[in-house]
Amino acid sequence: MIKVRPPNSLDAPHMAQLLNEIIEIGGTTALTRPVTGADLLEWMESNAEQSGWQVALDEAENIVGFQWIKPHPNLPPEACDIASFVQVGHTQLGIGSALFNATAAAAKSLGYVWINATIRADNTGGLTYYQSRGFRDWHFDEAVPLASGQVVDKISKRYDI
Repeated sequence: MIKVRPPNSLDAPHMAQLLNEIIEIGGTTALTRPVTGADLLEWMESNAEQSGWQVALDEAENIVGFQWIKPHPNLPPEACDIASFVQVGHTQLGIGSALFNATAAAAKSLGYVWINATIRADNTGGLTYYQSRGFRDWHFDEAVPLASGQVVDKISKRYDI
């Protein structure tokens, strides 16, 4: 059974470890450099009143995923951006669904009307995940350079709350 709750400061190092494994493997996130717990705490505190963060815990209380919504400068004020991360080897276990249910509720309570997900075009798992939640394509960016120098296309999907 997956439990979802807002993270606290003690969760940040575990969240960073989970994210760094995904970054190291590559191919599914636009992030290309390792992050620290302090980085995640800073992200959580930035625009905290307009953001919503969730962590997913397994039965042993280990963090197996996390998700956030926050404003984005390229989006209108009624929209927020979403990011989702599930522990390597733990996809297809309902973690993403549990996270999204809590995140969509948080977005609604924060007054957002829609959620944007921007996914690398080569991230078939991410595209499938958001599509299965009801997101639909609304924008396409070609040849976006990542911090590593790699160039990828990105697809933005929209979910109306």
